Amino acid sequence: MAVTTSQYKLGTSSLGEALFEALRTRIINGDIEPGEKVTELRVAQEYGVARPTAKSCLERLTSLGLLRRVAHKSAVVPRLTKAEIEDLYFSRSVFESTAVAFLAEKQLVTDEVVRAQEAMRLAEQHGEFTELVQADIRFHWGLVHGFGSERLSRMYEMISGEIHLTMGQYRAHRRTSISNVTSEHQAVIDAIASGDAATARLELERHIRLAKERVIAQLHQDGSAPEANADAG
Repeated sequence: MAVTTSQYKLGTSSLGEALFEALRTRIINGDIEPGEKVTELRVAQEYGVARPTAKSCLERLTSLGLLRRVAHKSAVVPRLTKAEIEDLYFSRSVFESTAVAFLAEKQLVTDEVVRAQEAMRLAEQHGEFTELVQADIRFHWGLVHGFGSERLSRMYEMISGEIHLTMGQYRAHRRTSISNVTSEHQAVIDAIASGDAATARLELERHIRLAKERVIAQLHQDGSAPEANADAG
């Protein structure tokens, strides 16, 4: 919807970073729906920023998979196919299981992971699924960051946008209780803390498998699973 004055307010951090976080959150939460066009003009008008700032943000979101663009067409929020989801969750399992095995060998539960788990506990108390999604994202990033590899983090970032997209689009967390998700994470933490790398890897892989199954089940329930992505409009 075109507006003549900015209707969304940005935080006080770097303008580009604030814009990115604002749009990322709207996409993940489903406020900007799959198939919806996100143009430079729209972003510039809604947030009161210059077109180059909007363009840079859209390019970053596209590079992370939160937007998809084909030649000479507007960027849109994609809806992943079942095959893409299967591939995505296989990829994240490879990255994250490597990280948790490393952390378990050092019995290292990072502060980032602990804070994310505490946030999940609060989300459980409040019954807040939006808070749960954000805490879930921070938890898994905490595992990857704990590995301490800049290259692994860069590679993981390449798929992180699509991971977050599936969390938001399919509301897969709502197919189970918040306590189940929290318990799955706690099993990973306990294995890391005990130094059991094999169990840590197994619990992480189990958690990701269950998460994938929830996404795919929701996808089928919605009846909205495309066999292949159509070109962006």
